[in-house]
Formats: sequence, structure tokens, C-alpha cells
Amino acid sequence: MSTVPLTILDLVPVSAGSSAAEALRNSIDLARRAEEFGYQRYWFAEHHLNPGVAGTSPAVVIALVAGHTSTIRLGAGAVQLGHRTALSTVEEFGLLDALYPGRIDLGLGRSGGGGKRTPAPGDEGPNRRGPFTTDNGLLIPTGFDFTTLLGSPRFALIKELLQQPHAESEDYGEQIDTILALLRGTYRNADGVEGHVIPGEGAALQLWILGSSGGESASVAGRNGLRFAANYHVSPSTVLEAVEGYRAAFKAAEHAEGVAEPHVSVSADVVVAPTEEKARELAHGYGPWVRSIRTAEGAIAYPTPEQARAYPWSEADQALVGDRLETRFVGTAKAVADQLEILREATGADELIVTTITHEHADRVRSFELLAEEWAGR
Repeated sequence: MSTVPLTILDLVPVSAGSSAAEALRNSIDLARRAEEFGYQRYWFAEHHLNPGVAGTSPAVVIALVAGHTSTIRLGAGAVQLGHRTALSTVEEFGLLDALYPGRIDLGLGRSGGGGKRTPAPGDEGPNRRGPFTTDNGLLIPTGFDFTTLLGSPRFALIKELLQQPHAESEDYGEQIDTILALLRGTYRNADGVEGHVIPGEGAALQLWILGSSGGESASVAGRNGLRFAANYHVSPSTVLEAVEGYRAAFKAAEHAEGVAEPHVSVSADVVVAPTEEKARELAHGYGPWVRSIRTAEGAIAYPTPEQARAYPWSEADQALVGDRLETRFVGTAKAVADQLEILREATGADELIVTTITHEHADRVRSFELLAEEWAGR
């Protein structure tokens, strides 16, 4: 049996012809099944103003799912700190921990509005971006330029709606420091006034930092001795520099929220089916779906394979999403598990995160089931 555990990352996708309510019911069902299949964690992402994604609030969805499961860890992958405060985050997840102690993971991301940015070690370091293939066969493709997406009118609208007028996000590293102090019960403001969060203080939360490069997120995770999750499924071109930046900055933690040695999880998009032909058919909607995100249109409802084939497709579209299509693991359980082994070896991952989107819920459940069976036998 493989000693590297698998986590599921769920965006709560809305399929074409379906609804957000059905997507939520599907996620509750999938979490129950994931627990039966032996997955260690079940995480929810946070996205906003996306017609094809219903996972707008990880804490709320975790609360919905927790009562339908009993042992699997549930978490955020990740809370977007750019538009919230440290206090609101600790309060939300403190409430979850109070009801489900020892089962809640708090993944912290830097996206969602930005704010002041402190340059971090690794920003100017060796660039490990592609295109190239690692010695063991992992593709590191040419990267996508996220500045175009982040500078779009839609992203500005999201920031406008999420943040209070004229508000500016706190520095990310300072937010993490505040979260840690609130959890430990050691927070004092500049005037020496104590702040105690009940429930929240002393919560048995497992903290993670999520990051896509070797910059600030990796540095903050490393210097605080926290667990780090790198996003091969979002930014495959920068996954190596992300894990290397984290390990270079790592200092053993002397607090309960941290770890004594670097601990890395790495994500991948996968689709598994009994045959490669069937898996590729199920994966057909991925290209148009990713294109809708990267054009700043917002994630569309996930199309059927037939609808996906009817979408007009150009060379420009292929270039826009090529890195994501080239690095998605699609095929039989054995073939996908082999690719995950390559990803684990290339990154030195201690855990792996898998995310799967298909139009039909039953196909998504079956994909995770087949992968779990194969992985357990390794």
C-alpha cells in the first residue's frame, strides 16, 4: 500500500444543464464516497463570480459536508486572505473545529484582492520554469502569464465586490502571523490589548499555505514551519520553484501548528476511467472550461463532451490553455497512478492532491474510486 496519501480538491463544479444546488448535493455525496474509498482529506477551493463553480465559501461547504462524514479530514484549499481578516478566518474555522475537532484543515492562500506585497527570498532566484522535462519524465511546460488575467475588468469587479470601499489588504506575512497568534492566544495589539477568539483559540486546526511559485507564499510557509501545498494543476510551469523555495526558506516549527521538517503536497488534474478512450472522452470538456477561466470570462458550466466538441477552437485557444491540457493526467487507473508517482518523485511530495471534473457526477465518483483502488495496491 502506498504510504503517500491522496487528497481530493473539489471546486463544486456546476455541470451544463444543472444547478448550484445539485452541485452541492454532488459534493456531499462525493465526500461521503471519498471517505469510503480511503482518501485522507477532502478540500474545497474558493472562487467567486464563476457560473460554473459553486464553491464560493469553503467554511460553509465544509459545514454542510462534515455532518455527512465521520473520519475524513475536511479543509479549505484555500481561503483567500486578500479580502478577509485574520480574525474572521480564525473565527470561522474555530467554529468548525469546535463541532468537528481534529478534522479541519485551514489552507491559506494569498489571492482574492492582493494588497501590499513583501518581496521574498526566491523571487529573484533560479527560474525552474519550462519548457523542459525532468529526469524522471515530468513535463514542466511554458507558463501562463497571469498578469493579463489579474488585470482584467472582471478581476477588478471581484475585488470591488469582496472588499470594503477603500480597504487595503494587510501584508500576507503579517496576516499569517496574526492568525498564528490568535490560535495560540498570544495576540496583542500595538497598545498591548489582548485578543482572544472563542471558539478558535487552541483549535486543533492543521494549517497549510498554498502557493504557485517560489515567492512570498513559499517563504511565509517555510519560515513559519507550516505545511505547503504547491499547485501543479493551476501553474505547472512553476511547481518546482515553488517546492524548492519553500524548502530553502524552511525553519522547524516550535509551535503546535507547524512541523519539524518540510511537508509538501502537490496537486494534479486527473480523469480516470476503465479505458484510456473512455477517460479522454470524459475529459473533453476541460479545454473550453479552462479557456473560459483564462479569458476572464469566468468558469462556464462544465460542458458535455458533445458540447465541448462543438465549441469553436483556434490556435490561440490552444496556446492559452496548452500548459493545462499537456499536464492533465488522463487514462486508466494504472496510467494515471504512474503519472502521479512521477509527480511525487520529481517534487519530493509527501502527499498528493487530485482534482477531477467531468460532466456527469457518476463518472467523477468512479474516477476517484478507480484511482483509490489502484493507489492502495501500490
